[in-house]
Amino acid sequence: MGIVGAGAIGHTVGTLLTAAGWCDRLLITSGTEKSARALVTDLEDMAQVISSPVRPQAADLPDLRGCDAVVVCPRARFTNSAVRDVRMAGLAVNAPVIAGIGRVFTGYTGTVIVVTNPVDVMTWLFVTASGAGRVYGVGSATDSARYRLALARLLEVPVESVEGRVVGEHGDAAVVCTTATRVGGLPAAIPLRAVHKELTARPRRINQGMGRARSGPAGAVLVALTAALGLADTVTELAIVNSDHTACHGMPLRFTAGVPTVVDPGLDLVEQRLLADADRKIRAALRHHTEQGTAS
Repeated sequence: MGIVGAGAIGHTVGTLLTAAGWCDRLLITSGTEKSARALVTDLEDMAQVISSPVRPQAADLPDLRGCDAVVVCPRARFTNSAVRDVRMAGLAVNAPVIAGIGRVFTGYTGTVIVVTNPVDVMTWLFVTASGAGRVYGVGSATDSARYRLALARLLEVPVESVEGRVVGEHGDAAVVCTTATRVGGLPAAIPLRAVHKELTARPRRINQGMGRARSGPAGAVLVALTAALGLADTVTELAIVNSDHTACHGMPLRFTAGVPTVVDPGLDLVEQRLLADADRKIRAALRHHTEQGTAS
């Protein structure tokens, strides 16, 4: 396994993988050798304490091409002062970083999980730069978990009784799949305005109290890895570039022995239009970055 980026997400993913114990080596690279070695040292301590077989070690980026799977989660340094489209604010600074990493992974045949925001655009950009075929973006799985938690609280029911998901952009254009939502196995009236309010407030609460979210996204990464590597059959929401490379957004994927199949999210006409709007937004962001890069 490989991790690119030793920040909040990289650290939490490394912790989960070390605790899980199903990988042999964990290669870590970051913006500085100092940060990579710091994370390796911390994970070595953990592995020794819990008797984990995982062996973390610092590595250069090209070394990670030999990994079965790589988690891409670097974040360029910048101050995010946006109050709307918060995740999209990282486009200008993160895109060159992701494109550069993608070029190093040209022709890579392993699994790549992209976490860096705006994750739908970054996933598409990584695929464009690398030509890799098994690239997934984490975002909609976290949104879906937050939706189920919010709906359970609003309807005062156990979260285990809620079946629902969020697709599209991991951002302001996320599409809540109200039509397909079930509570206790039955259709339910969804207080959509209150749901959207909570979906906006939840990550903001995390940011204000402890900085960037880490545990939820890292958990989504772990689920994606176990599914894509064939360790568990499951359905999870991930960003994926479509077959003709004209769109990239979060969709439910059913993994069977590591092979993904897109699951119909059951959208009504309104939700289909919202998904099309999200597509246009993500496509415009990618096009803007490409044009900016060409101009420079």
